[in-house]
Amino acid sequence: MHIDEVEKDEKPGWKLFFDGDANMKGVGMGAVLISETGHHYPITAQLRFYCTNNMAEYEACILGLRLAVDMRVQKVLVLGDADLLVYQIQGEWETRDLKLIPYQPCLQDLCQRFRSVEFRHMPRIHNEVIDALATLALMLHHPDKAYIDPLHI
Repeated sequence: MHIDEVEKDEKPGWKLFFDGDANMKGVGMGAVLISETGHHYPITAQLRFYCTNNMAEYEACILGLRLAVDMRVQKVLVLGDADLLVYQIQGEWETRDLKLIPYQPCLQDLCQRFRSVEFRHMPRIHNEVIDALATLALMLHHPDKAYIDPLHI
């Protein structure tokens, strides 16, 4: 699994891998939070509203960061293959898409809950496991009553 290769290259600490996927079947997202001791905490979800791929990436990142907040993580390295999101949150790229602008303050507020948070872009080949989680979310059929209300940003 490529996730292990990336883990070995990085310094010890909590890591969050995320990915979102929007296609004809719907919108799925996945994230894996990995502890300092190597425990993996995967999370996956299907969105029930229209999303672009970039919106799905933001949703997946937010999902993973919320998991990290709930687990009282203080320092986290966030890794994703969505270069747009990574460079926008780092302030290197401007956010022009009106659909993405509301995600910026949401992510920034989440980042304030950590002592240290670092975002890093990684090649898609190293994000295969998380990509599979996002795809798996699209394949699962949930009963109509088993869903989380959308977050209004």
